[in-house]
Amino acid sequence: MPLDTKRNAKRFIQLAQPSVAVFVKYEFWYHFLSQLHLAQIPTYLISAVFRPDHIFFKPYGGFFRKLLGYFDHIFVQDQSSLKLLEKVDLSAISIAGDTRVDRVAQIPKEGKHFPLIDSFVDSAPCLIAGSTWPADEQFLQKAIEEALDINWKVIIAPHDIADAHLKAIEQQFPSQLIRYSQLSDPVESSFRYLLIDNIGMLQVLYRYGKIAYIGGGFGSGIHNTLEPITFGLPVIFGPKYQKFEEAKQLIQSGGGFTVANEAELIQTLQLLLEEDSYLTASQRAKAYITDNQGGTDKIIAHLFK
Repeated sequence: MPLDTKRNAKRFIQLAQPSVAVFVKYEFWYHFLSQLHLAQIPTYLISAVFRPDHIFFKPYGGFFRKLLGYFDHIFVQDQSSLKLLEKVDLSAISIAGDTRVDRVAQIPKEGKHFPLIDSFVDSAPCLIAGSTWPADEQFLQKAIEEALDINWKVIIAPHDIADAHLKAIEQQFPSQLIRYSQLSDPVESSFRYLLIDNIGMLQVLYRYGKIAYIGGGFGSGIHNTLEPITFGLPVIFGPKYQKFEEAKQLIQSGGGFTVANEAELIQTLQLLLEEDSYLTASQRAKAYITDNQGGTDKIIAHLFK
C-alpha cells in the first residue's frame, strides 16, 4: 500500500477500482478509509481485537471513533471486543474469531516434511524454540541442560538470523550444536542442538516437536503461538503476552505456560515431562484450534451475501 495520504488514497482507489475493501486487525488507515467511505465502497475490518486502553475508548478519542464508523461491518475475535464497540454505539459488529486459526489448522494436513530434520530428530523427543531473541536465549540453554534428559533434541529458530546473532547463539550453546545449512544426510547423532539459519521453515518445524518455547515474551510481546498448538504442542513463553487473546486463553485452559525467569522455565519443563501433565496440556493446546475454527467461513458468507 502507498503511504496514507489523501492524494495517494484517491489515486489508489481510482486505479484499483475495488468492489470491496477488507482491512485486518489493527489496520486503521485514515485517508484510505475516508476515501473508500466517500466512494461508497463496502469496507470491512476482520479479526479485530479491542482493549479498554485503546484510544477509541478514551474521552478524547472522538476522531478515532469516527474511523470505526467508516467500516460497513467489523468482525471481532471475542466478546470483550464486541462489548467495547457496543459502548461507543456501533452496531454493525459480530464475533467471527481469528481467521489465522483457519490457516494454521491446514498446516498439519499439508504434510510437509524436511528430510534433514527427519534425520536430525529421528525418534527423539524435541523442544522447538521458535522466534527467540537474546533475552530468551540467555537462560534457555541452562534450563534445557537442567530439565531435559540428554536424549532430547532441541531446534532453535531465532527471530533474527543475522550472522552476528547466530554466532552469539553458537557461543551460548555447547559444541553439540550445528547450523541447518551445515547439515548433511545422514546427520551425526552427536548433535543435540540444531540452529535454523534461514526464514520460512518454522511453521512446519513444529511437526517435529513435543514442547514449544515461543520467543518475544521478554521484549515487545510473544510471537505466534497458533502454529505450534495446531500440532498439539504445549507452549511456553515469557511474561509479555497480555495483548494476545489466544495466549491468555491457553494459560487459562492449561495448554500454555508463562515463565518469568530460568527457574520457572525449568519448573515448567519438569512438569511437562510428567506423562499425565503433558497429555492434558497437549490436548488443551490442540483444543484451542479445534474450538476456534470457522471465522473465515463466517466472514466470506457475509461478504458474498
